[in-house]
Amino acid sequence: MRVAVDAMGGDHAPREIIRGVKEGLAHLAPADQLLLYGPQDVLAAECAAVGLSDPRVQHVHCTQAIEMCESPVEALRQKKDSTIGRMAQAAGKGEVDAIISAGNTGAFVAASQLRIKPIPGISRPGIAVVVPTFHGPAIICDVGANVAPKPHHLHEYARMCAVFAKLILGIEETRIGLVSIGEEESKGNVLVKEARNLIKVDPTLNFVGNVEGRDIFAGTGNVFICDGFVGNVILKLTEGLAEGIFKTVRREIAEAAPDFVRQLEPVIANIWKKHDFAEYGGAPLLGINSVVIICHGRSDHRAIMNAIRVSIEFRKVDLIGVIARQMSKHGREDAA
Repeated sequence: MRVAVDAMGGDHAPREIIRGVKEGLAHLAPADQLLLYGPQDVLAAECAAVGLSDPRVQHVHCTQAIEMCESPVEALRQKKDSTIGRMAQAAGKGEVDAIISAGNTGAFVAASQLRIKPIPGISRPGIAVVVPTFHGPAIICDVGANVAPKPHHLHEYARMCAVFAKLILGIEETRIGLVSIGEEESKGNVLVKEARNLIKVDPTLNFVGNVEGRDIFAGTGNVFICDGFVGNVILKLTEGLAEGIFKTVRREIAEAAPDFVRQLEPVIANIWKKHDFAEYGGAPLLGINSVVIICHGRSDHRAIMNAIRVSIEFRKVDLIGVIARQMSKHGREDAA
């Protein structure tokens, strides 16, 4: 397997990316390759600094990187030699099997759409993120790739996520909910109402109906479908809330019972680990004919290491192929 990593993407690039690559080598087979995209001088210096010297790691020289603040499409047009653009191009040509970046999400999604073929039957890709809940892991899709979808896009996300949930998370019975402002069929905007009509009549999907934001953590379902704008707000709100709660609990305990903190610290650390985005590595961009892993902009070495791990796992179980066969088997209602 050939895994490509954007060494220049993310808030902590390139050092934390390179550290993550070094740790990620533990998940590679002897014949696997890991390709680092970035300026050759930077890659050489950073690899030397962290002690990364492995024949399975190759450098792909790129002179440009797309910054977080840049307009995605415009940056791709102007920066022909960007790490994100070059990786997507390599994936489109079949030169690599998986691409990973913690850089500009919009640019990474756009590059993947433009330079990698879509899975037949999928008109727009969606980012599927795994979130821990009190009832086990759940999937939210989309969380930022498609902020203005059509109803059949949400239907496609439901189909792909049903495969993802079963194949990767081991969820035998997926329960799919459509995020809305109320559980009644009359609630929601035009997008939600029309998407509901498509999803509820699909015999391959176990649709539980409209769900509200609170239902994501209440066990009502384990796959939640929404547009990218709503999904991204849910994701960022959840991240901030989780961090805030843990900091508040730790502070309150420290003030009330300082001696008890040392005893409780391992428990808090274990709980936090289960809710830390770094443990999941990154989110797949479903609908593209390649493994595309989008990492959090704040990704550290653990997140990158886990992104490499999950990319290999996706390839081993043939996630893309299974989704393609599922879509081909059941077809789709209409095209974009």
